[in-house]
Amino acid sequence: MNTASLIQKVWNFCNTLRDDGVGYGDYLEQLTYLLFLKMADEYSAAPYNRDTHIPHGYGWANLKAKTGEPLEAHYLKTLERLGKEPGMLGAIFFKAQNKIQDPAKLSRLVQMIDEESWVGMDADTKGDLYEGLLQKNAEDTKSGAGQYFTPRALIQAMVACVQPQPGKTIADPACGTGGFFLGAYDWLTRPEAKLNKAQKAFLRDETFFGNEIVASTRRLCLMNLFLHNIGQLEGEPAVARSDALISEPSQRVDYVLANPPFGKKSAMTITNEDGEEDREALTYERQDFWETTSNKQLNFLQHIVSLLKVTGQAAVVLPDNVLFEGGAGEKIRRKLLETCDVHTILRLPTGIFYANGVKANVVFFNNAPKDGRVHTQGVWFYDLRTNQHFTLKTRPLKPEHLQDFISCYNPENRHERKESERFKYFSYAELIARDKASLDIFWLKGEGLDNLDDLPAPDVLQQEIIEHLEAALSAFRKVAAELPAFDQDQEAKT
Repeated sequence: MNTASLIQKVWNFCNTLRDDGVGYGDYLEQLTYLLFLKMADEYSAAPYNRDTHIPHGYGWANLKAKTGEPLEAHYLKTLERLGKEPGMLGAIFFKAQNKIQDPAKLSRLVQMIDEESWVGMDADTKGDLYEGLLQKNAEDTKSGAGQYFTPRALIQAMVACVQPQPGKTIADPACGTGGFFLGAYDWLTRPEAKLNKAQKAFLRDETFFGNEIVASTRRLCLMNLFLHNIGQLEGEPAVARSDALISEPSQRVDYVLANPPFGKKSAMTITNEDGEEDREALTYERQDFWETTSNKQLNFLQHIVSLLKVTGQAAVVLPDNVLFEGGAGEKIRRKLLETCDVHTILRLPTGIFYANGVKANVVFFNNAPKDGRVHTQGVWFYDLRTNQHFTLKTRPLKPEHLQDFISCYNPENRHERKESERFKYFSYAELIARDKASLDIFWLKGEGLDNLDDLPAPDVLQQEIIEHLEAALSAFRKVAAELPAFDQDQEAKT
């Protein structure tokens, strides 16, 4: 079966399950479990003859031999048993559940997967299939999975600017479904890279390190990487199921590519004796942090600096508040400019993320020796926001929209750049003299209603209005959440 036919076959079955109320996310999880078992079965046979550590009686052969209710019962036992195993096996099946309640359709899914030889299939085919499902899941607003999905065009542009080299390590402390890892992998495996055998082995087994606190998202990430030939079936998972911010990193890396979760507050859910849930703000007390704060993005920024080797490089998506917030934000910005070489900021347009109303930027910086010197000489800003209009459906962000930025960035030699209408340089002295050392800089004039002929299409305007309103509502909710609780007894007294 060719690539297009296989993908269509898998999509068609997904649509069948959706009629039964099984969403893309649930379908993806079931596909992950069954694909992993099928590929483990293929690897255990000749010519591979690998020990896949699947316990006796819980392999693919045991599953496909059953139909109907016996299949459903054995599938449940298999998920529970494999979730207790160590390594990659336990990570994939951690807290796994069966979401396909119709035994006949579960049997059909098993048959469909069994009909193909997945190990011998081209990685691009498997990868395109899985990435397509991840994208559909992100587009399904009800699932909330969009928060883990960074636009692939943006990832490609960030990687093209950083240009990671073979034999170097790459981390993402909030890796979602692994988009940045795959973007770096695609860059490192392009034909002109010409990796040797040792470099290919390092890329597969030792390049990537990540954290993902949500178990189901981590599972999808591991499978996404595995289908792209990253990691080993019987190896340890490259992505830890833990909060990256809790402790100092155990190792330093050469590159960090990341889009930490949006939302300012770090929080954990606590259940009291009555079974009621309460979210409690977290403040990370870390000796390697410049400032103690409950602001999640500021903590991720500090953590990313601590992750880098002295020669390390980072490209990080951060919301606008990180660029202008006072208090701890100002102190962290000043320390970042002093101790690292912050050289480029890309102001992103709205309408490109699945979280509505988000205004974000990509901050590019290099780590530097802690020698007491100021390492940022100046910062180049590229404004891709002013007079730019995007929506997820009618005008999504595409690689061509970022090509001018990549050219201006000049990754071959970023010390030789030229200013343009959208690309401006500001010296360290200018930046540090700004109120709160704000890096929230813009200079282009918005067109607004000045030129009625150049207004975006009505559906784009409508989406922008919705996003602005939702962003305003979100800001109001944050203010309300931080206000002291209203004292009804006090009201009665007055």
